[in-house]
This record gives sequence, structure tokens and C-alpha cells, in this order.
Amino acid sequence: MRALHFHPLGRTRALSLTQVRAPAAETRRPADTTARTTSGPPGETRAAGAVPGLSAAEGGLLLIRLTFGLLLAGHGAQKLFGIFGGSGLTATGRGFDALGYHPGKVFAAIGGLSELCGGLGLAVGLLTPLAAAAVIGVMINAMVTVSGAHGLWIQNGGVEYSVSICVVALALTAIGPGRFSLDRFFPWRSGGWFPAAVALGVGGIGAAIALSI
Repeated sequence: MRALHFHPLGRTRALSLTQVRAPAAETRRPADTTARTTSGPPGETRAAGAVPGLSAAEGGLLLIRLTFGLLLAGHGAQKLFGIFGGSGLTATGRGFDALGYHPGKVFAAIGGLSELCGGLGLAVGLLTPLAAAAVIGVMINAMVTVSGAHGLWIQNGGVEYSVSICVVALALTAIGPGRFSLDRFFPWRSGGWFPAAVALGVGGIGAAIALSI
């Protein structure tokens, strides 16, 4: 096909329609990829500026483990070494004797080591089910012999504190210590029903043995 081009002086010139240029296509700017970057499984996004390789969930789990585990380890150190304002092994042993644990110093050492090693294990994510079991066993003993008779709330000397510690330790095992842990090479890194059952079962059996002696 041809189109007529009218010259100002009256002459016409045939032009091929193919010679008529179409308007230049609108140039599209590339999408802004600096605002968000991908991280983790497909479909997940991570805001720019976040710590590379550390998701918010992993960071939160690490924060809980470190805070919870190190505070528990501090309680164990109070019993064993008398630091952080603790009474030390000898005085703690006398308290255990008064509760019916004989010899009190031996049971005080077992309780202190359970809190110290269990707390450190949860903090660094090492043998998490067994670390949680150690903590759960100590707290069950505390509830049965000390706080159980005083109801729920801590201001009355109740079980609130011990129950909270048991639940957090068990939940950490069920969730798993995550990628930033020494357990990262073991199957229980991602938690599950079985590791949680091991923690609860071993902790319960240990508490029952201590209470029966």
C-alpha cells in the first residue's frame, strides 16, 4: 500500500506505508529490585538491609534460646558455685536435705548441673532434646516438692515459674534449635514430635527417679 504525501508546492509523492515510522515504543524502566531481595525458600522475600542469611524467624529463635538458656545456666551456677548472688553448693545442699532429698549435697549438685548444662545446651543448641529433658526434670521436682502446694501464681510461691520453664524448653525442642546451633547437623535440628516426646519422657522419668529415692 502507498500513501500520498502532499508537498507544499502542490506536488505529490507516493510513500510506502512501511516507510512511515510508528511512534517509538514507550521505554519501560526496569523494576526496582533494590527494595527487596529474596532469601530462603522460593516465594519468601527479605527487606533490603536485613542480615544476610538470617531470617526474622531464625533471629527470634536464636534470641529465645540464648536468653532463656543462659539465664537457666546462671541459676545452676548459683547453686553450684555461689556466684550471681547464689548460696553455693553447701547451703543449697542443706535446703535439699530439708525438702527430703538425702544426701542433700548430692541432689543439689545434680539439680545445679541439670540447670547449668541444660541451660547451656539450649543456648548453643547442643543435644537439645536432652538439654530440655534435664531442665524439665528439675522443674517437675520443684513443682512436686516446693511450689505445687501454693497454687499457680508466683507471688504466692506457686508453679507459674516452673510451668513456664517446662513449656519453653519443650517448645524449643518441638520447634528445633534451627540453623544457628551446634545441632544443625543432626535430624532434630528441625524439631518434631519425636524429639519433643524424648525431652518430656526422659525429663519425667528422671524426675520420678529422683522423687522415689
